[in-house]
Amino acid sequence: MAHIPLMIAPLIIYNIVAMGFAGDTGTIADTWAGVIVSLPMLSGEVWQMTLGDLMITFGLFLLFFEIMKSTRIGSASIIDHLVSTLLFVVYLVEFLLVPFAAHAVFFLLMVITFVDVIAGFSVSIRAATRDVTLGDRY
Repeated sequence: MAHIPLMIAPLIIYNIVAMGFAGDTGTIADTWAGVIVSLPMLSGEVWQMTLGDLMITFGLFLLFFEIMKSTRIGSASIIDHLVSTLLFVVYLVEFLLVPFAAHAVFFLLMVITFVDVIAGFSVSIRAATRDVTLGDRY
């Protein structure tokens, strides 16, 4: 259970929404553009959050926790990075091959997953460098 990347949740939610709302054409652009929150601002403008904005925000919050997870050192963290890389490949393949995944929301979720992969590996490399440095001192 510890090796399941959190970024799988937006992928599952996106696919559930996409399969539920995709029409005959396989596109769901109107679904992600639907306004879910509308608030009047002091400036007189109205701030609106769409379902797509909410999905990207959710992905960014999960990215924060994924990066926190990646700061652990040990063999389990390497497995976490490999599973995160595999998840990124799933995002990439779906983006390229599935019609309803060719959307800006899905693309940004894929980019967030890529940032998770890069951040995880860079933390691992930095931790390994520190281990080597400490090992030489003693």
